[in-house]
Amino acid sequence: MTTVAKVIELTASSPKSIEDAIESGIKRADSTLDQIEGAWVQDIKCVVKNGKVSEWRVNLKVTFLLK
Repeated sequence: MTTVAKVIELTASSPKSIEDAIESGIKRADSTLDQIEGAWVQDIKCVVKNGKVSEWRVNLKVTFLLK
C-alpha cells in the first residue's frame, strides 16, 4: 500500500510563548485534519509594544496523511 502525505502551511500566535503558539496551531489543525504526522517551525516572529514582546507568531508546515 502506498502512503501519500500533504503539507499545509499555517500561522498561529500566542501572547504567552513560542511553544504555546506552536501547540495552539497544531491543536487547531488537528480539529479539522486527520492523521497529522508532524510539523516543523518555518519561521518565528514577535510583535513588540512599549519595548516588550506582546505576541509570538509562528509559521508552521504541518504534514498529514491523505485517506
